[in-house]
Amino acid sequence: MKSFLIIVLVLTFISCGEEDTTPKPRAFLALNYPEAKYETANLNCPYNFEINTLAEIKASRNNIPCWIDLEYKDLNGTIFITYQQINNNLDSLLADAQKLPLQHTIKADAIEGDVYTNEIQEVYGMFYEVSGDAASQAQFYLTDSVDHFVTASAYFRTRPNYDSIIPAADYLKKDMKHMIETFRWEE
Repeated sequence: MKSFLIIVLVLTFISCGEEDTTPKPRAFLALNYPEAKYETANLNCPYNFEINTLAEIKASRNNIPCWIDLEYKDLNGTIFITYQQINNNLDSLLADAQKLPLQHTIKADAIEGDVYTNEIQEVYGMFYEVSGDAASQAQFYLTDSVDHFVTASAYFRTRPNYDSIIPAADYLKKDMKHMIETFRWEE
């Protein structure tokens, strides 16, 4: 028994080197996207704005005029844009647009809304940022309050996991804010 104990102690001392082991720090996935370059979109619609050259303009799957999808293949995401003409229904369009972000409250940690007003271009609306495991991380609506109403929502073709998609979501939010700032109604 004594010899067994001596062998165990010798092996223990031999197996332990002089190197100290330290825990490795937590690492985060580093996603780098190209710097955004913007150009005016050719939409043939009653509205226009600048889009990121990384995005590809596609007709909406609904085949409704001036409903478009901006696809970001590298980010696996899409900004869905809808257009409706106002026909004495501004109140119902506003109610629907304001209700849409609230549908994400089940999974969202927070929803923040920012009012947007550009009186010179007659563009008014709201931009919503959603944080948490919600399906859409950003949405907005814009109107001239008389004739036109546009909504946009960003979605990713993946299961919502906020920690994983936050770099891509931030990239799309920045593009959506640029779209709002360059938004113009066409005559």
